[in-house]
Amino acid sequence: MGLFSFIKEAGEKLFGGGAAQAAGAAAPTQAELDARAGKAIEAYIATQNLGVSGVQVAFAGSEGKVTVTGTAPTQAAKEKVTLCCGNVASVTSVDNQMSVTNPEPEAQYHDVVRGDTLSAIAKKFYGDANKYPAIFEANKPMLTHPDKIYPGQKLRIPPLAK
Repeated sequence: MGLFSFIKEAGEKLFGGGAAQAAGAAAPTQAELDARAGKAIEAYIATQNLGVSGVQVAFAGSEGKVTVTGTAPTQAAKEKVTLCCGNVASVTSVDNQMSVTNPEPEAQYHDVVRGDTLSAIAKKFYGDANKYPAIFEANKPMLTHPDKIYPGQKLRIPPLAK
């Protein structure tokens, strides 16, 4: 599947603000911050109910890189995990090393730019703006409404069912 690039400033704000530090407590090390960020991303993936198992996320904050392992039931679930990881603020790349129980053809990807709509993206990839529901469904549960996409977000563009 390879290494995927993402825009660092775009995405879910899962970490970075941090809780107030106790008086006199030592500041957390980069390794501790990275471990917390990895756990936050794992928790976010779990909330998406993608049917994946054994998910482990390593975050290298200095590089903005996420490495994820585990098992996905389908190629679509694996790709959605990549998007869960990458569409998080401070993440610039994702190395998805998950195995897939039932391999399928890989999807294409699209980086949302200002002015994009799912209809326009469907027209570009499928030649038919009315096929936007295929893109919306392919990006659920990360997308909750077809009109709620934002610049910098990366979307899965699955092959059309024959």
